[in-house]
Amino acid sequence: MSNQHAAPFNPNPQPPVPEPTHAERSRTLMHLSSVATLSTVSRKQPGFPFGSLMPYALDAAGRPLFLISTMAMHTQNLKADPRASLFVSQPAADGDVLGAARVTLVGNVTQLTDEEKTEVREIYLKAHPNSQYWVDFTDFAFFRLEPVDVYYVGGFGVMGWVTAADYAAAAPDPLATAAQSILDHMNADHSDALVLLTRVHAKLEAETATMTSVDRLGFHVRVLTPGGVKGARIPFLREVSTPTETRTVLVEMVKQARQA
Repeated sequence: MSNQHAAPFNPNPQPPVPEPTHAERSRTLMHLSSVATLSTVSRKQPGFPFGSLMPYALDAAGRPLFLISTMAMHTQNLKADPRASLFVSQPAADGDVLGAARVTLVGNVTQLTDEEKTEVREIYLKAHPNSQYWVDFTDFAFFRLEPVDVYYVGGFGVMGWVTAADYAAAAPDPLATAAQSILDHMNADHSDALVLLTRVHAKLEAETATMTSVDRLGFHVRVLTPGGVKGARIPFLREVSTPTETRTVLVEMVKQARQA
């Protein structure tokens, strides 16, 4: 039997670097944003999607909550057909929009009952305090999207479907709201340490290294090498949940790298 298509034997395979699941990344991206593109099935043009910007808040299960006027096209569309999708995109830090993460929630959007309004009202106003001026108007109502499927894209070559159950069971990354300050600090004040960590842990001949993302399990770097720009993921020594823990682990990793 020919084995010409068999994968070459690797005597020293590298274990995969731990990363958050697509479900966790989806929940994190939804958590960090508060405005998305809601697409509903058009009543005026049957069968066509109708999309526009829509502020949202999230309940404990990560389900988007909307406050929509009865005069809005989305309200008219949803009354006729509850099927919809919600698209959220991460800002492109380096200007490359296709390299930024994004997520699409597909599901049914239904109007909430008066019994549900009190709890939902509090959640929504926490995310959108300016809505207090019209939240109680009789021509506004709360709606909720119940996901039936989720699609996550993490950038070039990173994508996949997430079940509604996995999405609901996941949680936003604990470093989500602090991530940008961590990136800014590391890139501005510890560029030499990032180069060292990249050389030791990613085995790349780094000339410069920029931390592009960070989460509870590790971080990504964009690396300039003699062979061009490359990307790598570096795991933390242990899982972290706060900026202080992140700093402590990074200090330990730098010390170990210098000794190595």
